Amino acid sequence: MLAESNNLIFVGMPGSGKSTVGVLVAKKLGLGFIDTDLLIQQETGRTLQQIVDQDGYVALRKVEEQVLLNLNVQQHVISTGGSAVYSDAAMRHLKVTSTVIFLDISLDTVFARIGDYSLRGISKRPDQSLMELFEERSALYSRYADLTIRGDTLNHDQVCDALIAGLHRMKHKAAPTG
Repeated sequence: MLAESNNLIFVGMPGSGKSTVGVLVAKKLGLGFIDTDLLIQQETGRTLQQIVDQDGYVALRKVEEQVLLNLNVQQHVISTGGSAVYSDAAMRHLKVTSTVIFLDISLDTVFARIGDYSLRGISKRPDQSLMELFEERSALYSRYADLTIRGDTLNHDQVCDALIAGLHRMKHKAAPTG
């Protein structure tokens, strides 16, 4: 279904299902799976929350950008951190070989799924509310997305199925006719 060098890049708010759905899609499509939050933690030896607490949200975004710019893989589902879209350079790099999928959920769903977001290592300004962050990021997710899957009323398997169906539609739309 994917071109030989193609990856699927998942973007979206914390709680949107990037990691969970990413693993399901990777299994169904026979692709590798990478969670860039885990790469950041491996590279720094710290959790995302520790980076934010000790060095600030800008430091986390810089580390994330570097991890994304260094990614050079094929045939993978890549779950990015929620703030990946703040780096235009990283997103341009990823889009060269990837289809970007925005797992879109409402702010209410974000609250319901992540609970106490202060423990999630979310890269946001100290004076920024989750609502402000949500609005800011939603515009960026939409800007980079090749495919948007609305997941508020779907479970993870349903999001996975909707995503694969959306990829099939994209492929058939792009295929030459005649």
